[in-house]
Amino acid sequence: MANDLIFEKPLMELQKKIEELRAFSEQSGLDFSEEILKLEEKAESLAANIYVDLTPWQRTLMARHSERPTTLDYIKGMCTDFLELHGDRNFGDDMAIVGGIGKLDGIPVTIIGHQKGQDTKENIARRWGLAQPEGYRKALRLMKQAEKFGRPVICFIDTAGAYPGIASEERGIGEAIARNLLEMAALRTPIVCIITGEGGSGGALGLGVGDRVYMLENTIYGVISPEGAAALLWKDAGQAQRAAETMKITASYIHEFGVVDGVIGEPDGGAHKNPEATIAAVRETILAALHELIDLPGDVLVEQRYQKFKKMGHFANG
Repeated sequence: MANDLIFEKPLMELQKKIEELRAFSEQSGLDFSEEILKLEEKAESLAANIYVDLTPWQRTLMARHSERPTTLDYIKGMCTDFLELHGDRNFGDDMAIVGGIGKLDGIPVTIIGHQKGQDTKENIARRWGLAQPEGYRKALRLMKQAEKFGRPVICFIDTAGAYPGIASEERGIGEAIARNLLEMAALRTPIVCIITGEGGSGGALGLGVGDRVYMLENTIYGVISPEGAAALLWKDAGQAQRAAETMKITASYIHEFGVVDGVIGEPDGGAHKNPEATIAAVRETILAALHELIDLPGDVLVEQRYQKFKKMGHFANG
C-alpha cells in the first residue's frame, strides 16, 4: 500500500481485508463466501464513488504516480524492432529524454519521449524526466532524421518542466525549446503527441507541437505546476490543491478549450493499475491518427498544423 494515493486508502484497506479473509477461509476450511461477497460489493461501490468524479488535485496526484507507464514502457508494449539512438552531436546524451526508431503495426516510426525512472537511483540519473538542452537537441536531431526518411514522429510527454539548473541555462535551455517549437511547426512528416503524465510548461511544449495531441484521462497540462502557481499567487505552495482547481489543467478542461484533440480513457484507478490496457488504448489512438495523416503531403501537414495552433484561444477587441 506504500504507493497508494491518499484518497485511495479506504478502498485499499478494504481490499486488503478481503484478501486476508479469503486467505483465512482457505487455511481454516471455513466458509466466509457470504461475508467476502458483501465486502466485495462494498469495495465496488466505494471504488465507484472514488473514481467517478476525481478532483483536479486528485488527477494531478494520479498524473504523478510513480508506477504510471513510462515512455520505454509504451515503446516495449507497442513497438517491434526498436533501436534507441543517443546524443545531440553537440554536447552529450540526456537520459531524461529517450528516442529511437521502431515499427508500430509494421509502420516505421520515430519515437521520442520524456523518461522518468523506476526507482530513486534511476530517477536521479534521469533527473525525474527534467530535460536539459541536449535532450531537446537530441529530440530535434531525431525529428529531422525522421523527416528525411519519411517516418512519422510519436512524442510521449511526461515532465514537470525543463531542468532549471545553472548548467541548463548556460547551455541554452530556452533557445533549445524555442528551436524545437519552430522546427516542429514546419516538420514535413506526421507528428502525434501523447501526454502520459505531467505536461509541465516549456518542458512539455518542447515535444508538444503535433498534428494530433492527446491526453490520457488522468493527466495535466499547464504553464506551471500547481505548487508553483500557489507560491506565485498566494505566497504559499501549500495551496497547491486550490491552484489545481483554479488553473483548469486536467484533460477534460484542456480538451474543452481546444488545446488537445482528444482524451484517452484510463482503467479504473488509473494507468498504473492496468498498464497493458492503457498502452493498448494509446496504441489504438496513435494508429488511428497515423492512418489519417500518413498519406498527406508535407505542405498540407504543415499548413494544417499551422491552422490548428492558430485557432486556439478566443480574442475580443475592447
